[in-house]
Amino acid sequence: MNDESENTMGSPTPEELRQQVERTRDELGQTVEALAGKADVKAQAKEKTAAAKKQAAEKTAELKGQAAEKTAAAKEQAAEKATAVKEQAAEKSAELKEQAAEKTAAVKEQAAAATAQIREKTAQAAQAVKDKTPEPVQEKTAQAATQVRESAARAGQFAVDRTPDPLLEKADRIAKAARANRTPLLAGGAVLVAFLLIRRGRGRNK
Repeated sequence: MNDESENTMGSPTPEELRQQVERTRDELGQTVEALAGKADVKAQAKEKTAAAKKQAAEKTAELKGQAAEKTAAAKEQAAEKATAVKEQAAEKSAELKEQAAEKTAAVKEQAAAATAQIREKTAQAAQAVKDKTPEPVQEKTAQAATQVRESAARAGQFAVDRTPDPLLEKADRIAKAARANRTPLLAGGAVLVAFLLIRRGRGRNK
């Protein structure tokens, strides 16, 4: 064998080595480009993910801010309405109290005027009866009134001795109420007694 056949059958020639190196270089370049592309895709994906997270966070913060503002506004409106309702209720209560006080005062005034008129008329009637009644009749009237008071006192003591305590308390309340109107009652009683005595005197004269 010669050298040429050995190159053909054995080790590659320099040209073949050069071609193999170029092919290998091309393959490595393609591999590097592919790896670089994959790395770039991952980086873009990370960037997109980060951007999406950032947008989501910003949107969440914005929504939270809007919700907080709406909640604060709703609370403020509710507080204002509650204050307005309280003020209206207070004004209405004061108005009703004032009206009730005015009505009570008017009723008391009317009652006082009516009581004064009754007392005045009773006094006038008693005076008229007294003026028209002879002195002997007046004396008999006074004696009769004294006897009535004494009899009433004895009867009252008798009733007290035989009346249970609860009834005594009730009678005491009634007596206090009667004492409050004692003047009209006494005057009316005096008029009635005087009238009866006058009728009796006239009947005897006939």
